[in-house]
Amino acid sequence: MTSDRAAGPDGAARPVTRPRLLVLRALGLGDLLAGVPALRALRRALPEHELVLAAPAELAPVAAATGAVDRLLPACAPDRAVPSALDWDGPPPDIAVDLHGNGPPSHRLLQLLRPRRLFAFAHPETPEIDGPRWRAEEHERARWCRFLEFYGIPADPADLLLPRPPAPSPAPGAVVVHPGAGAPSRCWPVDRYAAVAVALRERGHRVVVTGGAKEDGLVARLAKQARLPDTDTFGGGLPFGRLDALVAGARAVLSGDTGIAHLAVAHATPTVTLFGPVAPSRWGPPPDPRHRVVWRPHPGAEGDPHGVRTDPALLRISTEDVLHALGQLPLAS
Repeated sequence: MTSDRAAGPDGAARPVTRPRLLVLRALGLGDLLAGVPALRALRRALPEHELVLAAPAELAPVAAATGAVDRLLPACAPDRAVPSALDWDGPPPDIAVDLHGNGPPSHRLLQLLRPRRLFAFAHPETPEIDGPRWRAEEHERARWCRFLEFYGIPADPADLLLPRPPAPSPAPGAVVVHPGAGAPSRCWPVDRYAAVAVALRERGHRVVVTGGAKEDGLVARLAKQARLPDTDTFGGGLPFGRLDALVAGARAVLSGDTGIAHLAVAHATPTVTLFGPVAPSRWGPPPDPRHRVVWRPHPGAEGDPHGVRTDPALLRISTEDVLHALGQLPLAS
């Protein structure tokens, strides 16, 4: 419970207790955005609770933009692992919700807090949890909505849009090209991105390139090959407010399967997303003519989304494939 102060009938201040709902999703930007429909469903179903989201500290402004989260509890671990502990204070949460994975490490982390109720997927190693079954091939947004519906909470996978950011775009109307991703296996070759950027500029479009905090080298190579001016190069990991405004005001966003693609979808900005090794049926945008996916799967087992080399499915995508997909978007000036 959290305690506030409110005036009683006699005017004296008395503590007001509010039950707390802890949601664990200590992952990245795209993961948080894919979880927005579930977070909003929890907010609607449990309006009297303080909704505390355990997630990386840098995602606090994203969590605030969803309109569903009251407070962010900083939590993260390397390589998308389950955090070793949560800095939870006060009494146990009224409800804990495992939106992180299918356990058992995330289950046990939440069980340590002794919540009154725990929502989690069923797993043989935590038989005490009566939850729904995990479906490996399910789309991420649909998965968490089905999960909540098992517990009697209606959820809409299409409830994913973010409000328009208050700040103006640093490059209004530009095509945003983002060559990086959370792992090299999801990065299309930078020379192909550069070739697409050159072709778009020849067609009269402004092209800007963005990258994360550790992707300055990648951004610099693309900018050099495409002969982009410094004003159209955004490296170093833009603060969320600036990135949010850039994406919301873009003509289109071109990227691999990574967080910026989900951010563009959340702003209804047209997208072309290059998939591999994971299929768009699991992480792709909702059906909409504003969003195009390019997916050239290769025979055999799915590759490693956290691998150290570009996945063969991405290498099958040509610059012509990408330019064709971009040509299907409403890019007219």
